Amino acid sequence: MREVAALSGTSLKTVSRVFNEVSTVDPELVVRVKKAAAKLHYTPNMTAGSLRRIDGRTRTIGLLLEDISNPFSSVLHRVFENYARELGFIVFVASLDEEADREKELVSLFISRRVDGLIIAPSTSDHSYLKPEVKAGIKVGFIDRPPINFAADSVLSTNKEGSKDAVDHLLSFGHKRIAYIGDQPDIYTAQQRYSGYKSALQSAKIPLNQSMVIQGPRSHEDLIDQIKKLVTSSNAPTAIFASQNLVTVAAIRALRDARLEKKVALIGFDEIPVGDLLDPAITLVTQDIRAMGEKSAELLFSRINGYDGKVRQEIIPTTLTARGSGEIRPKF
Repeated sequence: MREVAALSGTSLKTVSRVFNEVSTVDPELVVRVKKAAAKLHYTPNMTAGSLRRIDGRTRTIGLLLEDISNPFSSVLHRVFENYARELGFIVFVASLDEEADREKELVSLFISRRVDGLIIAPSTSDHSYLKPEVKAGIKVGFIDRPPINFAADSVLSTNKEGSKDAVDHLLSFGHKRIAYIGDQPDIYTAQQRYSGYKSALQSAKIPLNQSMVIQGPRSHEDLIDQIKKLVTSSNAPTAIFASQNLVTVAAIRALRDARLEKKVALIGFDEIPVGDLLDPAITLVTQDIRAMGEKSAELLFSRINGYDGKVRQEIIPTTLTARGSGEIRPKF
C-alpha cells in the first residue's frame, strides 16, 4: 500500500479509503490510486486485519468449477471440502458458466481475499493472465481441462479414450449409424470426446456423417427437439453416443418422447442420477470424480506446503459400465 501511495502521489490513508470504497474520496484520487495499483499488480488483502498469521496463510482455497449445480462439479466440491477440512482449510467455490470474463473476474476476487491456492476447471483459452499472480505467490492447479499458455499442475480424464470405448461398444453390437450428441465444440472435453467418436468410426472404416452430429445446443429444450427430429428422420441413427451428462438426460427424454428408448441404443458420458433405475438402465462411461478431486487437492496442497518442482499432469482413467441401453441391437 505504501508503494501504491508513493506511485500515485497520495497518502497511505487515501489508498486505504479507495480500496474500502469510501464514497467521499475525490474521484480523481480514486483513478490515480487504481492506476498505480494496476501497474504494481497490487490487490488489497481483505483478510489481513483478522488473519495475521506468521506464515501469511489465510487457510482458504478457491475452487472455480463449470457449474456447481452439475453433479460432476458437486462431487468435486465435496471431495475438496473434505480434503481441505482435514487440513484446517476452508473452500470457497464459484461457477464459471463457460464464460471467460467471469473466470478472470472470479480469479481476481478470490486472489483479492488472499486465498492460499486456486483450483480451476477453466473456461478461457489463454491462461497467461495468471503469470503475475503465480509470481506473487498464489498456487494454482487445473482440473478436468489443461491450462493454455501457462504451466501448472493438472488432473484430467481419458476423455478421448473413454469416448472411443463407448463407440467401439456400440459397434460391437452391430451399429453403423451412430449419432454423436455433444456440448459446445470449443470446450476442451467436448473436443476430446468428439475426437474419440471419430477415431472409433475411422477404425471401423465407417465414414463420418455430419447429419448424425449435434453439437452446442442453444438450450436443453432445443437439444431435446433436435434429437427427436434426428431419431424420427428417414435416416435415423440406430445408436446414440451422448458425450456429457446433461446431454445424456436430453437424449433420454427425446427417446422416451418418441417411444424409442428400447429401440435406439444409448451410451452417455459421465454419471447421471438414477440412471441405473431407468428401463432400460443407462450404459455409461464415467470419470472417477473422487480420484480426480483427491489427486488435484493433493497436488495443490503440496505446492502450498513448499513443493517447487516440475509441473505435473495426472490422467485418471474412465470406466464403461454396461447397464442395458448400450446393448440394444439395431432394430432398423
